[in-house]
Amino acid sequence: MHDAPPGLDAQRLLSLARVGAVALSPCGAWLAVEVQRLDPEGGRFVSDLWAVHLDGSSPSRLTRGRWSDSAPAFRADGALGFLSNRPTSEGKPGEGHDKRKQVWILPAHGEPTPLTDEPLGVTSFQFASRGDRLVFMANLLPGVALDEQRDAAEDRRKHGPSARRYTTMPVRRWDHWIPEAAPHLIATDQAGEGRTDLTPDPDRAYRYTSWDLSPDGSMVAVAARIQAPDRIPSGHLRLIDTASGDARTIPLAEPGASVASPRVSPDGRTVATIHNVRSAEAVGANRLWLVDVDSGEGRFVARDWDRWPTVWGWTPDGSQLLITADDLGYVPAYAVDVATGARTRVTHPDAGGTHAHLISAPDGARLVGVRSRITHPPEPFTVPLAEGQQPELLASLSGFSPEEGESIAHIEYTMTPSTDGVACQSFLVRPRHVTAPAPMVLWIHGGPMGQWGDGWHWRWNSLVGASQGYAMALPNPRGSTGAGQDFIEGIWGNTWGGQCFDDLMAITDALTAHDAIDAERVAAMGGSFGGYMTNWIGTQTDRFRCLITHASIFSMAMFQGVTDLPAWWRLSMGGLDPVGHPEAYNRYSPEHHVDGWTTPAMILHGDLDYRVPVGEALALFEALQVRGVESELIIWPDENHWILKPRNIVSWYEHVLRFLHAHLGAEATPDPEATS
Repeated sequence: MHDAPPGLDAQRLLSLARVGAVALSPCGAWLAVEVQRLDPEGGRFVSDLWAVHLDGSSPSRLTRGRWSDSAPAFRADGALGFLSNRPTSEGKPGEGHDKRKQVWILPAHGEPTPLTDEPLGVTSFQFASRGDRLVFMANLLPGVALDEQRDAAEDRRKHGPSARRYTTMPVRRWDHWIPEAAPHLIATDQAGEGRTDLTPDPDRAYRYTSWDLSPDGSMVAVAARIQAPDRIPSGHLRLIDTASGDARTIPLAEPGASVASPRVSPDGRTVATIHNVRSAEAVGANRLWLVDVDSGEGRFVARDWDRWPTVWGWTPDGSQLLITADDLGYVPAYAVDVATGARTRVTHPDAGGTHAHLISAPDGARLVGVRSRITHPPEPFTVPLAEGQQPELLASLSGFSPEEGESIAHIEYTMTPSTDGVACQSFLVRPRHVTAPAPMVLWIHGGPMGQWGDGWHWRWNSLVGASQGYAMALPNPRGSTGAGQDFIEGIWGNTWGGQCFDDLMAITDALTAHDAIDAERVAAMGGSFGGYMTNWIGTQTDRFRCLITHASIFSMAMFQGVTDLPAWWRLSMGGLDPVGHPEAYNRYSPEHHVDGWTTPAMILHGDLDYRVPVGEALALFEALQVRGVESELIIWPDENHWILKPRNIVSWYEHVLRFLHAHLGAEATPDPEATS
């Protein structure tokens, strides 16, 4: 028995180390792992690099300090490259310089030294695995000489002018106005010498995109973003010669298509991409599209696979792609044969979990990567590259074991028929150490194209709620990924408040019938799309004791004009404009149904959120206040769509739990007979 129930609160959550990107050494003996930690003052996160050995020996720290070291990648000679904001010269850096990262190199024996000194910093980089080439992406001001960039940027920051001129949308992205400085692809040798700008006039082409370097270093494959007729940037595969800078753009497979996430094969002759065709009628499926470098011809692989793949890389012999894909609440690791499209599910179905950052060992016998579950944070893992294998954690860097998570909550996997007979998957995270029945919180995910998976979530962590005695319901209603394309399409085209709402009510009915759930003490909450659904629930039913809505849409018509991606929102609404078709936007807009809202509500928002601007929160708060609905507004002036700063994270959880305690009752009574 336990003297006191185990738990995870927001402070403990912040104290845990956060595993990020990994890189496998050329010899295949060890992983370089990016690990984020809270700084001693508790005001920000910084990251170090660790060595994790595949032979099971103890991990060791490679770097440590007040700087953030991230994005590990090995050079051909085995030296470890990484991005860091540490100063590149002696003395205190100028103001703002600590935010500008450079490429550094850590030899097997010695201290880190910088390879770059870009005036505005480096955002990403890659070494050729079989060649003398380093390519990186760096921002540069147009029309300013390289040796004047830093002074010009500093002068503008201090003295202005601050005006920005735009001639096309979009003009904002998440939490910032699109800056004048644009990303360039720069090539050097592996020592950082011989700098060549491969994209001297990039404009918007390489903003917010992905790219890959061929193993011999001769070619960059990049998804160049070009404005399409629907005013949404489409990804076009562009191949750039790193010696000459010559570029050619591969024709897209069909009108309306876009490609993303290029990955060059080991022999450099093929580029794997994710291909999508969007329209006002359909989201469009994400499919694997392989392009022959010489001919420019493309072909689909595993086109009949009814899942959305993420490509991490290739096996060393070039015969298979390493893939993850959402699958009914899990994210397994797969290998896809590029000749036949045959899929091998590498991680056993019983293993569950969420997998990412997949890399093949040099001999092709094993995979390494990062794995998590609802009950444990991301950790480095390995698994044999064969059908149905059990993954093995290589280290526990987070400071939170799977056993500790399992002692807090019992995870139930459920499938619930909706009103149209289609089954919807959910997880029910039930506190182990409380007396049943427990109050339940229906927590609706964002997206809407995404899923609640069996994986750790740093921002929306269900174990924090379970530790307070709440059963946390994590539903995957219509629009969620992992259940097939038809299921995703169920949210497209001005249907947000339709079948998805019915799915959520059916799931709530099923879960509250559980013997361990108190059906009279139920709340609903969500963020982004989940916040919209929470608002819609508020206008349609009074079955919930309280509602918590984060970064949510209240007025669909107003949102269309002020979000950072207005053309995408219009497309998702069937291509209709709110001025010409107000009835379409009003149909499922909470603003036009708010007279039916009586449930107490908490509204949470970051003032720097440009995806769902803060005006949505203000309009919702005013509408509830004028109607006498119990409501409160929590604003973080320095946060965006997500609450990311450590002390703000704590305050977010404190406000949420305070509101739940007030409306669902105090935390549930510990059960003295319960054991883990």
